[in-house]
Parts: sequence; C-alpha cells; structure tokens
Amino acid sequence: MTTAAGVQTVLTVPERFRGPDTTANGGWVAGTLASMLAGAGHDSPVEVTLHRPVPLETELDLGQMANTVALTKKGEQLVEAIPVAETLTPPPFVPFPEAARAESGFAGLSEHPFPGCFVCGVRPPGDGLRVFPGPVRDGIVAAGWRVPVAVAGDDGEVPDAVLWAALDCPTGWAHFKPGQYALLGRLTGQIFGRVHPGGTYSIVARATGREGRKLFGDSAIYESDGTLIAAARATWITPR
Repeated sequence: MTTAAGVQTVLTVPERFRGPDTTANGGWVAGTLASMLAGAGHDSPVEVTLHRPVPLETELDLGQMANTVALTKKGEQLVEAIPVAETLTPPPFVPFPEAARAESGFAGLSEHPFPGCFVCGVRPPGDGLRVFPGPVRDGIVAAGWRVPVAVAGDDGEVPDAVLWAALDCPTGWAHFKPGQYALLGRLTGQIFGRVHPGGTYSIVARATGREGRKLFGDSAIYESDGTLIAAARATWITPR
C-alpha cells in the first residue's frame, strides 16, 4: 500500500530466523530491510541500525519513504536502514580448507548462549546455517560455509537476508569466549556476487576494536578462489 508517508507493508519474522530464542536474528532482519532499497546493498552499502529487539511471529509495520526503510511495532521504531556512501574493508581471505579446519575451535561448541540461532546455533543440518567461526590467527576467525539447499529462494538463489545473516554472527565470535555474548546494534553491508545453494564458501571475520560496551568487527564471504561475495561492518552491544 502507498500512502502520503510512503510505501507501507507488514513483516512477520518466522521463528526459524531467530537469534536469541525469542527474537529475530539481527543480520537476517538487516538484510531483509536492505533488500527493499533499490540498488542499495549491491551498488552501495546499506547501514542498518537495530534500536530494539525484533519479536518473532508478530506482524510488524514495514515502511519505506525516500531512501529509508523502517520497521516499527505500534509506532515504536525497531530497525532503520539507509544507504551510505562509504567503502567497507573486508578481512583477508582464508581458503576454504583452512576455514573449515578452524571450526573445531569455535567457542560456541563448548558453551553457546543462543544454541538455537539460525546462523551460528547447533541446529540440525539444513535447518540453520551452522556457521561455526573458529580462530585462524590473532583477532581473526573463519568458517567453511556449506550452504544448505533449504535456504534457496523461489528463484533458486540464496536471498540477500541469508547472506547478511551469515555476515552477522561471525563478527561477534571474533570477540567472544565460551559463554560470552552481545547483541547486534548496527550492521553495514554490501553484496558483490551471489551465493548458490549447495556451494562452499569461506566466511571470515575480525575484531577491530572495543569502546566501552561496544564491540566492532568486519566480516566477508569469499568464493573458493578468493573472489569477494559480500562484506560487512558490525557494532555489538555487550550486556550491562
């Protein structure tokens, strides 16, 4: 529906795409909003700010006006996406065999605060993404991503929302030790290529700093030959 305030529609996040047990995965939500901005997210980065946790299985208002997409609940803003003119700097490429070996060091295998997370949770193969980033060198983690066929969209490709989700959690795990966690506050991402169901890719993330309760990180998805598929920069907020 188009109104004087712009295009208005409704978004309901399926329980499958959860991060914590009762709220949506921040990367999936960020990618969903970014994909609504024509050309943005591919031609240029999109910055998505998560002001509040996004509930699951709840009708939420999704509005677009000019170059802004906002997700609200009863008038309260939950998430906002805008295109930005900046360049993302991805972490260095890690070949798939090395990234896959690093998974054995994934801190979440010994103690995971959100084991049901769509991205990094220990869910059955094909249900979640099972991205388990482990250390490869100081401040850098990597995972070998075996893309489930079950995440393909109607066009047979992996939707932008899933790519953004895959870029999300690794930036946190670049900081976390077993049992530690934070919540995503902002994700800025750009997609340069496509990911295909059943394919194998390297996901790499690095910790880039900390300021008070804020943790900063970069992430990237690479093809086996090192071609950059997508990149992101994240800000996480640790609990009080």
